[in-house]
Amino acid sequence: MENHLTLTGLLKKAASEFPSRRALSVSGKLDITHLRLQQLIDNAATLLRASGISPGDVVALVFPNTVEFVVMFLAVIRCRATAAPLNPAYTAEEFEFYLSDSESKLLITPKEGIQSALTAASKLKITHVTATLPDPESGISISTSGDDSISNDSVSEVVNDPSDVALFLHTSGTTSRPKGVPLTQLNLASSVLNIKSVYKLTELDSTVLVLPLFHVHGLIAGLLSSLVSGAAVTLPAAGRFSASTFWSDMVAYRATWYTAVPTIHQIVLDRHHSKPEPFYPKLRFIRSCSASLAPTVLDRLEEAFGAPVLEAYAMTEASHLMASNPLPENGVHKSGSVGKPVGQEMAILDENGLRQPEGVSGEVCIRGPNVTKGYKHNPEANKGAFTFGWFHTGDVGYLDSDGYLHLVGRIKELINRGGEKISPIEVDAVLLSHPEIAQGVAFGVPDDKYGEEVRETALLSIISNLCLIVGREVC
Repeated sequence: MENHLTLTGLLKKAASEFPSRRALSVSGKLDITHLRLQQLIDNAATLLRASGISPGDVVALVFPNTVEFVVMFLAVIRCRATAAPLNPAYTAEEFEFYLSDSESKLLITPKEGIQSALTAASKLKITHVTATLPDPESGISISTSGDDSISNDSVSEVVNDPSDVALFLHTSGTTSRPKGVPLTQLNLASSVLNIKSVYKLTELDSTVLVLPLFHVHGLIAGLLSSLVSGAAVTLPAAGRFSASTFWSDMVAYRATWYTAVPTIHQIVLDRHHSKPEPFYPKLRFIRSCSASLAPTVLDRLEEAFGAPVLEAYAMTEASHLMASNPLPENGVHKSGSVGKPVGQEMAILDENGLRQPEGVSGEVCIRGPNVTKGYKHNPEANKGAFTFGWFHTGDVGYLDSDGYLHLVGRIKELINRGGEKISPIEVDAVLLSHPEIAQGVAFGVPDDKYGEEVRETALLSIISNLCLIVGREVC
């Protein structure tokens, strides 16, 4: 049964079971039911097919957190094409790399456009269209969508396959070249079911999305896991996290949980102490992932908001979730641990591929239907990551006597700034692109707010051949 799973199938099942329940809201603006969301997705998928999108094509999406993004993302997948969400804050040069490396055929943006993305797409001769939703009853409008007379039968005939590559993202590595991670319908379906299971998500749950949808944390744990559960997701009116509206949105939309990176948890806590709300909703749990949560912050969150804080462990290659602390009724949640593996096998291996006993550190390795089959066009990275029959995370940790994972460090040299993985070699490359810099090195230093902060040291060349060592922070 498991090998027949698709994300699109799970979404359709939720829509048939909970057609009139709220699926998606933009705070203070609009509400969309699960049934209407599926209708909007099929409508948009039909338009995409009419504009020439075929199975296997890669479609780049550059949006803030909007309904248009959600609909177009799921419409691309419904067409059996591959969605490649990108960070709107990228420079034109960054867009050029990511659009080229993903082999994108089409770029979709909001009506107002994202100029740096348009510049890159134009240079690469990639077609650009815009998507707008004037109101939920009218359907998505795509700026140049070919034959609008084509009927919905054109997409109803499309059968999604578990092996279809649905999502394509990049993950920074310890080389200057980010690695492309293809994730299939089966990968995504397996992951959302794991998340739904461990947190017991149901149609009675509701969350406010505070994380960007171009990363797996917000996309898979926040959005997709909720939708397949028949639950509700609220997008902030600003299209991104806002500390000033967070709790009012949580109260107004009767939120039962939220997931965030430690940096946002810290911001929420700071605001609680400086400007407490008159009323806080009763939450089932608070989830933390993407970077290490300091035990003191965990304790303060639980004390402030009266809910268990469950720390989890995830990465793009695993379609997000790998391990999580359980809900209180399913076991203790341990401060300083990222919990137990969820829906997949996990082993601690030494450099020879031998399993390590409890309490002994080694590399954290996983395998399961949620794990990518390999990096795109990167045999060298695949050779290192997939050995002894396991995917190697590059993280060092140990399992305790209760089977809880404790992370103690990283083999990789990544700097983890508030959940954003930063490759020091990529920063070095930017430094060295300046004509006045002869040498440069970036490194991570501990930071109370972000977990780690980037520092760089540059050796400046000056006319007298005198060199000056300068240390400064990268914002």
